[in-house]
Amino acid sequence: MEEKRKIILDAIREKKGHQIVSIDLTEVENSICDFFIICHGESTTQVSAIAESIEKKLKEEASIRAHHVEGMQNNQWVLLDYFDILVHVFQEEYRSFYRLEELWADGKITRVTEKS
Repeated sequence: MEEKRKIILDAIREKKGHQIVSIDLTEVENSICDFFIICHGESTTQVSAIAESIEKKLKEEASIRAHHVEGMQNNQWVLLDYFDILVHVFQEEYRSFYRLEELWADGKITRVTEKS
């Protein structure tokens, strides 16, 4: 799982995703997965590029495909489901509105450094 997380984070950084957060939910009762990874892009184009980069890198580097993908039609909030890791790629306004970090605040939140 750690290798998968690293590939996802690298893919987000590669496409310059903003305010990357990893939330460890392993200690949270009834959580739907082990980790949330959340970031945002500045446009529908960037959100799409981030999501596609994650899918491509996981497929090429680890032979892992998403179990389920949602939101690619409008690229406002894309969800990539890898069973133990759920990746949320938002446009900034939708991230601010839904505030997933606050909803899952019982988890251990780690802010991930972005590449400059």
